[in-house]
Amino acid sequence: MTVIDETEQRTTRTGAGAMFALAAPSQGSKELSTWRVELGEGAATPVHLIDREQVWMPLSGEFQVEIEGAVERAKAGQAVLLPAGSVRQVTAVGGPAQALVAMPAGGRAMLPGGEDRIVLPWAE
Repeated sequence: MTVIDETEQRTTRTGAGAMFALAAPSQGSKELSTWRVELGEGAATPVHLIDREQVWMPLSGEFQVEIEGAVERAKAGQAVLLPAGSVRQVTAVGGPAQALVAMPAGGRAMLPGGEDRIVLPWAE
């Protein structure tokens, strides 16, 4: 058994919010990456895609999730399944929001129409 703490060294902050790394290959996980994400009110992830399935589980606040043009909202007590390869954007609505995110280890992000596979440091 391994207990992993959030640390400032494993936290990535962007203009939209922060990702707090938890389980990941660099922390001994072989198959799964997890992190906590915080987005400020109205803040949104970039429009992007991930090459692995993700599950977003809101902890507080509410998220608007747009996938391939379809829009849904999710709050604490719900989970959102984001299929691998789907173009998506997640926005905090009505105030700041937090979620726990899980995906298979090794996932990479890409911009729509792009070819560069972007490493997610909080999931490594």
